[in-house]
Amino acid sequence: MIELELYPCVTCMNILLAELVRRKMIVNARELYDKMVLRGMGGDRATLRVMMHACLKEGQPNKAEEYFREARARGIELDAASHGVAIQAVCSKPNLRLALELLKEMREMGWVPSVGTFTSVIKACVKQGNMVEALRIKDEMVSCGNSINLVVATSLMKGYCVQGNLESALDLFNIIIEDGLSPKKVMYAVLIEYCCHNGNMEKAYELYIQMKNMDILPDVFIVNNLVRGFLKYRSLEDACKLFDEAVECSVANVFLYNNLLSWLCGEGKVSEACSLWDKMVYNGVVPNLVSYNSMIHGYCRIGNMERAHSVFLELLERGLKPNVFTYSILIKGYFRKGDIKRALDVFNDMVAAKITPTEFTVNIVIDGLCKAGRTSEASDRLNKIVERGFVPGCMSYNNIIDGFIKEGAMNSALAVYREMCEGGVSPNVVTYTSFVNGFCKSNQIDLALQMWNDMKKKGIKLDVTAYCALIDGFCKRRDMGTASQLFSELLEVGLSPSTAVYSSMIWGFQNLNNMEAALDLHKKMISEGIPCDLKAYTTLIDGLLKRGELQVATDLYSEMLQKKIVPDIKTYTVLINGLCNKGQLENARKILEDMNKRSTTPSVHIYSTLIAGNFKEGNLQEAFRLHDEMLDRGLVPDDITYDILVNGKFEGANALVGTSCA
Repeated sequence: MIELELYPCVTCMNILLAELVRRKMIVNARELYDKMVLRGMGGDRATLRVMMHACLKEGQPNKAEEYFREARARGIELDAASHGVAIQAVCSKPNLRLALELLKEMREMGWVPSVGTFTSVIKACVKQGNMVEALRIKDEMVSCGNSINLVVATSLMKGYCVQGNLESALDLFNIIIEDGLSPKKVMYAVLIEYCCHNGNMEKAYELYIQMKNMDILPDVFIVNNLVRGFLKYRSLEDACKLFDEAVECSVANVFLYNNLLSWLCGEGKVSEACSLWDKMVYNGVVPNLVSYNSMIHGYCRIGNMERAHSVFLELLERGLKPNVFTYSILIKGYFRKGDIKRALDVFNDMVAAKITPTEFTVNIVIDGLCKAGRTSEASDRLNKIVERGFVPGCMSYNNIIDGFIKEGAMNSALAVYREMCEGGVSPNVVTYTSFVNGFCKSNQIDLALQMWNDMKKKGIKLDVTAYCALIDGFCKRRDMGTASQLFSELLEVGLSPSTAVYSSMIWGFQNLNNMEAALDLHKKMISEGIPCDLKAYTTLIDGLLKRGELQVATDLYSEMLQKKIVPDIKTYTVLINGLCNKGQLENARKILEDMNKRSTTPSVHIYSTLIAGNFKEGNLQEAFRLHDEMLDRGLVPDDITYDILVNGKFEGANALVGTSCA
């Protein structure tokens, strides 16, 4: 008809176009429409609505907006419905600015937008994070006599949640309930998800029960959020109970199993993870790559690399392709076991399989080699990886710098630092802290201060670890004035001193025989809830015993044991030295018995101290018994021990008993 220039009326054309769109013959509809336009038959506003709907069905909101603009340019008289579809199109992009302009235009024309139109604009506002405008449009919708529907309510709730305003989302939910609306699953899903993210597991579980009581069957997405939340904020028991419910309801899928598997393996609960694995297979759920990665991680965590390798082989047998994370887990596991060769073999296998290492993987290799004292090899390997196109980040360089510093190779560390800067990688607080530590330990405090000042000049935010490095350096130099100034500065900038900071300060004051200041710091730690570590307790006990304050030292030792802090050989040495020095041989003997109970082998120094103490008191039989016990343990007496036993050099014995364990 068109080719014969027998043009049907617009109504007939609209019926045909609408039917083509309904039957999803949208390409045909658009071809026909384009032919009409070319012949000056652009149709009317009904034609426009049909074509815009067709574009939206095809997921082409831009084309729908284009049709709207063309129709307006041709002078077609538009109506509220046309504007409504246009708003729906621009909201789906979303072009919030244009949507608001069109909505305003509708109101100025005296048209009342439909609930669907208001809903589209509100959803677009929420998607753009503009909650102020979303709430204004909601109020405008209500003022037009419309009630808040579930779609609008759900969208607003999600908007509140994304902005971290969970309380307002829950308040809106209560209003919906009071208005007599029945919430749908999607609304519960949004609220439960963000309750779990915020750690409000009590409310999340309450919503879950409420949903079930309304005969709304929870889906795996909701259960997954709850299980993750319980594992993070409550307990394994709660998570397992919910998981079992999901299994009974046939909701549990491989993703839900993986959540629990991952947590168990991450906590080292591999036997429980194995039981869960068996349950998963029994229920017909097929493990995927994530499942295998979790089990490999679990075995690596407990150091069972043989079993981890077996799981890896099983993964290959099942036809699954390991990813970079699979290889990274194994590489890290072998490094932790000290099997450097196997770790590097796995890395080479990964590269041979054409799997590109991520920065995470490269850093595992670099860190592992550096910790093994093979920093030069780590540096060479990084350079080779860079030649293959890898762009190293700050962490890669930091590991190598720290490795060289720990090996005492400050010049090599500085060379890597220069290479890092020349490569366009900016050093961070960790880089500078490593250098401050290294310069302090090599007694180059001026260079440490230079690094410290460079950090400040570059505006790098100093953290507690950085302060600790410099404070420790000044404490070791017996410069407690400067150390105390830095400690005060740390507090002034709003940082909270760590256990390591307090331990360094306590050691520094004790080293100057200022036990009053050391004990004051200990009290401050306790009052602020900062854990006192073994180093701090040992330092305090050593200082008190040197001053003859046996009771206070004993009380601190008891306090340490009550906190389940296990003494090490240094602590025992300090105790036995101090007690023997004050003639407390019986108490020193009890400390030795405590060492035996804890399966801690005394050192030659401890035995020599006890032997010297007994010689000093005339307990020759006990002195020789201790000597025999030392030999039975396979310990070889040193020259001082023989001087005491053979030559009776009590001067040497006195000197030994008075020795301090720094």
